[in-house]
Amino acid sequence: MSDKFDVLWLSASPSLKHFDIPLLQYLSKYKKVAQWKYSQTKDEAGSLDEAVMLVYECLKHCDAPVHLIGHGISGAIALIFARRYPKRVRSLTLLAVATQPAMTWHTHYYVQRQLYTISQERVLATQVCNLFGSQRPYSLIRLVNALSRDLEESPSLHSLFQLTNLPRGGVSMPLMVCGSNTDSVVPPPALHEWQNWFKSEDKLWECPDGYHFFHYFYPQLLGEEILSFWQRSQYQLVTASKISTL
Repeated sequence: MSDKFDVLWLSASPSLKHFDIPLLQYLSKYKKVAQWKYSQTKDEAGSLDEAVMLVYECLKHCDAPVHLIGHGISGAIALIFARRYPKRVRSLTLLAVATQPAMTWHTHYYVQRQLYTISQERVLATQVCNLFGSQRPYSLIRLVNALSRDLEESPSLHSLFQLTNLPRGGVSMPLMVCGSNTDSVVPPPALHEWQNWFKSEDKLWECPDGYHFFHYFYPQLLGEEILSFWQRSQYQLVTASKISTL
């Protein structure tokens, strides 16, 4: 990881990281982007605290706050970090993150496992349809295997025995929340709930399609909106700094 960067992209889902690449490549044309990667071992307890502390270790020596961005459970980690260490974060961009940050695709998976006596493979196949619709970029078997690995590798708080919630609310720095009109994990009504905690500088953006991985299918469309948000938040920061020195 480079010592100097403007943007830190959090990635806590190793088996799904391929879907981040198109947007990462687009943003990297205009900003210095670094990736923070995390994989939970089978022996670790389901907790986000370890991941948050590792993000802090990554950023504690940075000279200036960074733009933080994450999708799904990675976005939930970014949100928790931004609340705990606000001076380290210039802005926060959340992709497919609900106002209940623990509400990820894993939640839907475990609810279905609790309700129906069907195999994991059949539930995961249903999840593939919900997450990608008819735009599946890979075979059904490959995507089912990727989701199965994500259940083991990402720091989900949920299990077959218990679903966990996290605190709701906003953040002190500029916040951008992005979602898709066709996402069943964070559908539009759930996405709009963020406005209950919005400040004047915050932004909500909805992709017309793309389901849960809209950032994979529409990287330029989303990337342009994110760059515009970062530019505006930087301008507001400079303006506020000038006012404070008057």
